[in-house]
Amino acid sequence: MKPFRFGVNVRSARSAREWADKARTVEALGYSVLLVPDHLAALFAPMPALVAAAAVTERLRVATGVLNNDLRHPVMVAREAATVDLLTGGRLELGLGAGHMKTEYDQAGLTFDDGATRVERLGEAVAIMKGLLRGESVTFAGRHYQVSGHTSHPLPVQRPHPPLFIGGNADRVLTLAAREADVVGFTGIAFRRGGTELDVSGCRAASVDRQVRLVREAAGERLEHLELNALVQRVIVTDDRRKAAGELSAPWTQLSADDILESPFALIGSVDEMIADLRARRARWGLSYYMTHEPYMDTLAPVVAALAQT
Repeated sequence: MKPFRFGVNVRSARSAREWADKARTVEALGYSVLLVPDHLAALFAPMPALVAAAAVTERLRVATGVLNNDLRHPVMVAREAATVDLLTGGRLELGLGAGHMKTEYDQAGLTFDDGATRVERLGEAVAIMKGLLRGESVTFAGRHYQVSGHTSHPLPVQRPHPPLFIGGNADRVLTLAAREADVVGFTGIAFRRGGTELDVSGCRAASVDRQVRLVREAAGERLEHLELNALVQRVIVTDDRRKAAGELSAPWTQLSADDILESPFALIGSVDEMIADLRARRARWGLSYYMTHEPYMDTLAPVVAALAQT
């Protein structure tokens, strides 16, 4: 089993000083990674924010969580990723996704293709990025991208490339992640109808069983090198975990209290109960890397202090 590590999604700040303070706090609390999401909303652009966070910390790794592949050309992503890795002393983790919010595509004047097409395009982008980050002269002729004899500059510090994180909930994305990524991210949540309809049915333990089997089969001999990740959507410290889970099942109408208590995408109970849950989930699914959202950063901190790197 891989050792536990933890990350936090941090969205924005009102000033450079506040952003620096947040990054230092994430590191001081024992988290391994600060991640910046990627949406056309009220949050920072990931790449410059990551460089700024790394500049005021010593060990904290920084990650995109995750870049919408359709908003950028892979040649530019590879160039920016290598530059960020160089400027952060080899602390970048490159998170990629296929995109899911139609409103962002509409705002940017982009075509929102079906999921299969978006994942196919992500697969082509990954192939291009990997070649460029390895320092190769890349020629690629695909359905979505054409690259002719391009070599990128600079090269990243981490070789052959910064760790590649691919996350999502659809089988196609998870299969791609199993075959190409270093970290496979499970979310449990799907966004149907262009991001307008929330589906949390994938948070059930039985769904995670199925998805982990899918990843293991798709990974083949790569499996031992993969790190499996879960995005924790709620962290609730309470002496009555069943009551808290029941209250959470009101907005998560597809899930019962038992579903929520068994799910790797929620942590509910005392600190000792959370620690026991995470150990059991690592034994069952191999999940060792957990990340959550900034509002739960302090709440989860005692668990991080107890488990990080164990």
